[in-house]
Amino acid sequence: MTNRLQQYFPMIRTKEEILAKITDSRELSGQFYSWSPQQREEFLDFCSGVRGVKILYDSFSKEILNPESTPERLEDLLSLLIKKQVRILCALPNDTTRIADESTLVVTDIVVELEDGSIANVEIQKIGYKFPGERCACYSADMLLRQYKRVRSAKKKGFSYEDIRNVYTVVLFEKSPVSFNQFPDTYIHTFEQGSDSGLQLELLQKYIFISLDIFKKNRYNKPIKSRLDAWLTFFSEDSPQRIVELIGTYPEFKFMYEDIYRMCRNMEGIMGIFSEELRILDRNTVQLMIDEMQDELNTLNKEADILRSERDTLSTACDTLNAERLVLHTECETLHTECETLHTECETLHTECETLHTECNTLHTERDTLKTELNRIKMLNRLLAERGRADDIVRAATDEGYCKELYMEFAI
Repeated sequence: MTNRLQQYFPMIRTKEEILAKITDSRELSGQFYSWSPQQREEFLDFCSGVRGVKILYDSFSKEILNPESTPERLEDLLSLLIKKQVRILCALPNDTTRIADESTLVVTDIVVELEDGSIANVEIQKIGYKFPGERCACYSADMLLRQYKRVRSAKKKGFSYEDIRNVYTVVLFEKSPVSFNQFPDTYIHTFEQGSDSGLQLELLQKYIFISLDIFKKNRYNKPIKSRLDAWLTFFSEDSPQRIVELIGTYPEFKFMYEDIYRMCRNMEGIMGIFSEELRILDRNTVQLMIDEMQDELNTLNKEADILRSERDTLSTACDTLNAERLVLHTECETLHTECETLHTECETLHTECETLHTECNTLHTERDTLKTELNRIKMLNRLLAERGRADDIVRAATDEGYCKELYMEFAI
């Protein structure tokens, strides 16, 4: 496997030759040993053909897709993506309004004008931006405005909006944004504006997003079936086996690899390219961390706003409850006072009841005494009526016992 690519590209050096070249130069040695062991191994692997080169390195992709020296390559790629034959008229300067921080994530950014006046912006990103749709819409609008200004300036009074042509934004992701992973079987997404009524208007802005990582997963160990597959394999694969398969099916890609391996023979240049790629990777990682931390911060700020709102609501509710508590406390104190008053009144009534009860008992005793006396009187009256003797009535009135004896006597 080590020499497999050397069979197709004889200009590839062995690891020993590369290390000897590095060792002969103090500057190259210092640069080489400043890298981590893993980075040194990666560098030696692609320079010696143990693994294929990563085409998405900035210098490599710009060399391969250079619209001035080899326009036919970019024309071929764009024709396959746009689905019509195109020819590059000229390269245009990059967008001068690009935010500085974003340039750390964009590896390749090529803007060309096509023969029909259309503009195509081809970007390669190591790590997909946050909000890829919104961002691309902004830069597409900016390119459209730049075209409008340029054409209007050239046409002057003869200018018509019919002179404005399509603007294509093509973005290749080495690592796709999270939202693209929701479509694990789709690696090319094409967007353009349309109507919900069926009305046809040329709204000029077109977008093509290509997820190279999703393509690689989908096409793993599958044959290369189309020229577009060949281009995406070229961008995404560094396996020697796949590279050999690619150049066997589409031999024209061999010339592109030869260009890169010739660059690899310039040891100072290729080490500079690799160092720059490491710096880009570091910046990408930092930028991604910043984006993720910013998202986390935004989420925390939203949660804090919600908590503050809930806190204010709870504070208002607490104030209301405190006011109600004071009212209830006052009412409770009033009720307590009333209860004490009622308790005192109850004790007074209880005392009065006991007094009345005693009086009732006394009255009952008196009533029983009176009943006894009444019975005596009734008895005497009856005896009087029966016997009519006054002296017996007098004696009966004074001595009950005697009265009984007298009664008995009279009764006999």
